[in-house]
Amino acid sequence: MIARLWTGVVAPRDRDAYVAYMEATGVGEYRRAPGCTFAAILTRDLDPDRTEVTAFSLWESTTAIQAFAGEDITAMVLYPEDEKYLLEKPELRHYEVASSPHAEP
Repeated sequence: MIARLWTGVVAPRDRDAYVAYMEATGVGEYRRAPGCTFAAILTRDLDPDRTEVTAFSLWESTTAIQAFAGEDITAMVLYPEDEKYLLEKPELRHYEVASSPHAEP
C-alpha cells in the first residue's frame, strides 16, 4: 500500500474555496480511481497569512497511482485553477505504508 501526500499553501481566506475545488477535481478523481482505497483533505494554519492544504490518499500499488497520474508518479497532477489559489510550489510525497489496519500483511 502506498500513501500519496500532495501539499499546497493557500491564503486562509481561500481555504474553503480551495478545499471545495480540490473535492471537485483531484481528490474527487482520486476517489473514483481504481486502486485508491482512501482520500481525504487535511488543513492547518501555518501563520496568519498561510494555510497548508494536504490531499492524503492511500493506493493499492504504484501501478494504481500510475493509472491515475501517469508513468512518472512523482510528476504532479495540477488543475487549471490551482495557480489561482496556490502561494507556493506544492510538494508531492509517496510513502510505503509499513503498518496500518488497512494494509495487507
